[in-house]
Amino acid sequence: MTSTTRTAAPRPSPAKPRIPARERWLIAGLLVLALVPSIAGAVRVGGVAVGDPSTPDRFADDPLPVLAHIVGALIYAFVGAFQFPPTFRRRHIVWHRFAGRYLLVPTGFIVALSGLWMNATYVLPPIDDGLVLLLSRYAVGVWMFVCLVLALVAVAMRRFQSHGAWMIRAYAVAMGAGTQVFTSMPSMLLFGPPDELRRVIEMDAGWLINIVAAEIVIRVWHARAAGLRRSAAA
Repeated sequence: MTSTTRTAAPRPSPAKPRIPARERWLIAGLLVLALVPSIAGAVRVGGVAVGDPSTPDRFADDPLPVLAHIVGALIYAFVGAFQFPPTFRRRHIVWHRFAGRYLLVPTGFIVALSGLWMNATYVLPPIDDGLVLLLSRYAVGVWMFVCLVLALVAVAMRRFQSHGAWMIRAYAVAMGAGTQVFTSMPSMLLFGPPDELRRVIEMDAGWLINIVAAEIVIRVWHARAAGLRRSAAA
C-alpha cells in the first residue's frame, strides 16, 4: 500500500488595496499646494547661488539658513504629500517608513529650526513685517518642532495613531506657505502691496486655515478607524 503525499498549493498573496479617488485627489492637492512656494524658493536659491543683486542683503550675507530652509521645505512638502493618505501608506509601508525616518522627519526639523534661526537673526523688512508677524513666526516654528518631537515619542511608544496625528499637524503648519499664496494673492491683485496689518492677517490666515484643516482631518480619520475596529469586533 502506497501513500500519496499531497503538497498544499501556495496561497496567493493578498491583493494590495486599491487607492481610492479621494486619496489620489488629496495627494494631487498637496502637491499643487507645495508647487507655488517651491517655485519661489527655487528662484530664491538660484538668486543666492549666482549672487543676484536683487537678493535681500540678509540672505546674501548669511545664505546657509535660507538655503537649508528652502531645500528642506522642498523635500518635506513633496515627500509628505505621499505619507498621509491611509490606503497609499498601507500599500507602500516600506517606503512610508523609509521616507519618514530618513527624509520627512530630518527635513521637518531643518525647516522648523532654520525658520526660527532666521527669525531670530535676520533683519526683517521694516515695512512688510512687524512685531506681530515676528511673534507669529516664532509660534509656528516652535509648534512645528514640538509636533515633530511628540510624533517621535508616539512612534517610539508604538502609538501609531497618535504618531500620525502629530505628523499631520507638523505638515499642515509647514504647508502654510502654500495656503498663504491664496490668502494674499487676491488682495494683492485688488489693492496692491500690503501694509503691516494686512500682511499679518494674510500670513496668519494661511497658518490658521491649515491648523484647523489638520484637526478636522485627524478627527475624521480617527472616527473612521474606530468604526472599522468596531465592525471587525462585531
